[in-house]
Amino acid sequence: MKLLLVDDDAKMAATLRLGLEAEGFNVELAFDGDDGLWKITEHRYDLIVLDLMLPKRNGFRICAEARAGGIWTPILVLSAKDGVYDETEALDTGADDFLTKPFAFEVLVSRIRALLRRTAGGAPAAVEVDDLRLDAARHECRRGDVLIPLTARELSVLEFLMRRAGQVIPKSTILEGVWDDDFDGDPNIVEVYVGRLRRKVDEPFGRHNIVTIRGAGYRLTSEHE
Repeated sequence: MKLLLVDDDAKMAATLRLGLEAEGFNVELAFDGDDGLWKITEHRYDLIVLDLMLPKRNGFRICAEARAGGIWTPILVLSAKDGVYDETEALDTGADDFLTKPFAFEVLVSRIRALLRRTAGGAPAAVEVDDLRLDAARHECRRGDVLIPLTARELSVLEFLMRRAGQVIPKSTILEGVWDDDFDGDPNIVEVYVGRLRRKVDEPFGRHNIVTIRGAGYRLTSEHE
């Protein structure tokens, strides 16, 4: 799940990002309202965590302009003000939920998961290819009856491939879909994670589901193809 966190408190944003990534989310940051709205309009996110008091463009305006532009990504608003008027205005301008600072990190995670469930109409469906089954809602991967421990990033890469089973997926598409837009590391990190997945979900079971298409990308195939 890809989240956008818009907050001008860089230290707090970095701390929240680390915590949310440990929970399995992919988190991008914006530190002012203009950059936040630009990212919302240019990229797809599963949920937006939005501070109200921002430089250049406040959270109320971002909510209103995003909704006016036909963007219905769920928005969880954060506010340092504990007042009924701020909450009412945020919800009226398009926010889906409201959380007052300071808050417990566990509460934030619970609100995010609840909002994702509510706006998606339930937990994301598990996906299966042959006897390989991935349940993102439970953070669980199995080959037959065997539970395969995966890191959050490994799970995200595998889910990205499994939900596009049979398609050739370029490395750049995987990088864009699983890593942050501001990732400036070596794009070959995708190869590293694909290699890890092969060693965990294919090789121990004598399978070859994850295939490299030279010069094109990767494809997750069925053994019956």
